[in-house]
Amino acid sequence: MSKTIEDFIHCSYGSKPDYTEIMAGVPNDYSQIKTLGDLLRINYKHVTVEKQLRDNLIAKLKIQEYPYPGIIGYNEDVIPAVNRAILAGHDILFVGQIGQAKTKIAECIADSLLSLVPVVQGSITHDIPTSIPEEQMIDILNDAEVVRTSPEFNVSKECEEIIRNNGLNTKINWIKGSERYRYILATPDISVKDLVGQIDALKIAKKGVELYDIESYSSGQLLQARHGILCIDELPVLDPRKQVALLSVLQEGKFTTGSYPVVFKPDAKIIATANPVDYTHSGKIIEPLYDRLRSHINTHYPRNILDEMLIILQEARIAEAENVFLPVFMLRTVAKITELARTHPDINHDKGVSVRVGIHALELLVGEAERTRSISHFVEAIPRFCDIHSIHQSIKFELTEIEDSLETRINVLNSIIDNAIKEVSFEYIRRLSVEHLAKLKNEFTKDKRFMVSQDILGRCKSNSLDYESQLDLFPELKQVVAGTIFVVENEQKKFVEMANNFGIRSEAVRVREDKNGEFTAAITEVILEGLRWVQPPLLDRKEHSYGAIQ
Repeated sequence: MSKTIEDFIHCSYGSKPDYTEIMAGVPNDYSQIKTLGDLLRINYKHVTVEKQLRDNLIAKLKIQEYPYPGIIGYNEDVIPAVNRAILAGHDILFVGQIGQAKTKIAECIADSLLSLVPVVQGSITHDIPTSIPEEQMIDILNDAEVVRTSPEFNVSKECEEIIRNNGLNTKINWIKGSERYRYILATPDISVKDLVGQIDALKIAKKGVELYDIESYSSGQLLQARHGILCIDELPVLDPRKQVALLSVLQEGKFTTGSYPVVFKPDAKIIATANPVDYTHSGKIIEPLYDRLRSHINTHYPRNILDEMLIILQEARIAEAENVFLPVFMLRTVAKITELARTHPDINHDKGVSVRVGIHALELLVGEAERTRSISHFVEAIPRFCDIHSIHQSIKFELTEIEDSLETRINVLNSIIDNAIKEVSFEYIRRLSVEHLAKLKNEFTKDKRFMVSQDILGRCKSNSLDYESQLDLFPELKQVVAGTIFVVENEQKKFVEMANNFGIRSEAVRVREDKNGEFTAAITEVILEGLRWVQPPLLDRKEHSYGAIQ
């Protein structure tokens, strides 16, 4: 029997792979390969992380498949830089302000470009059984004492015992790249042991093992990211002593820990992030580590409104999208608020204004439309300009030059919101002729006003104050609103096509037949607001109504 095992293992280890690959290192029939015996029969050879990333990227580029689904607005600069780094086999440092998708890119790389790998079932260090040297595998399968010729960690003791007890029937699982991705937010309480592992007193007590026996070792994040990616967010926050722990991994692909006479080779790529404020040659990232992170890639905020809108739609959490309709002009307004905040002279540019500001603002607008109209009146939740005050609780920024008080922040934010609404609404007024504007002006006599409120419905049989009933009293305004509805619906359809091209769920922006008058109400507010900004202004706004300038 032992001779048969020896021949079988020798043949498997010494022969070329007997399978075709669907990804780097992944057999075409991997789902049928469920045991160690199955793996050895096809002469399986695992592929390093570096080769997985490179080969899988090349395969996607050849068929013109975008490798990073969900990453928008980086095609001209960041994505080419990431591709170069992966093709060159580099570890990466992303440098950018908050909310620039730095960690999201790392997640995408792990999910999209790492191959499936076979690990012994129950292994937390992703033990690939064929990474065990040939002679040691023979000893384990023969239930003999393992002779180790070098102090190198191949698989955990637990893995060895599982193979020893189950032999060729040892079960394996094929795990995805996302399961071999580990994320660390660098905080002052992160320890060296968190990174490289530690002596586990509980294991010593339970198993009665020696203090410096490898069985007393508990793996840290580096080994838990084995055959995968370790993402360290805000790397400069780690103090120099902890940064030093990463040096040998970046330089030589290995590390040691404590007094263990064992070398660990995690086969993991490190992707780190840093804020530009902390990114210096001799500052918060130590020089040797700065040097060993071979590719430094600068990220940025979206450079156009459309990209910002797509990101906001993609990332926003909308609980009941089937009961929500997001007018494209509301998405554009939220994106414009975010954009204006980034360039506002009184806002701290070093800290930045995250894309999350727009995402959270949109979520609140939907919540406000639900709270004030949708839930109680059984209508679709369609945000309007009159709901815009609800976003105050999501806008987070710091002021410079002027006093950074709550009152000052509110004043700055209100100014930004007013400017955003002005820009967005006026775009729908530009198309109106001078004759149209004159007719609209004539409809608003000095004592004639249009009432608006988030509590007034678009259509309500029991109340003549609803938007559609009021529009009947303003025929010219009603005609303009109807024409604008047609324009916006075409915008919605184009935006849906664009979202679909990026694989973004578009239910909430898809045009529907019956909107219970709520869509009409939202459009009406856009037109009324736009009429405030023509020169000379046609309307003014007082409290909850629009009327002729007095």
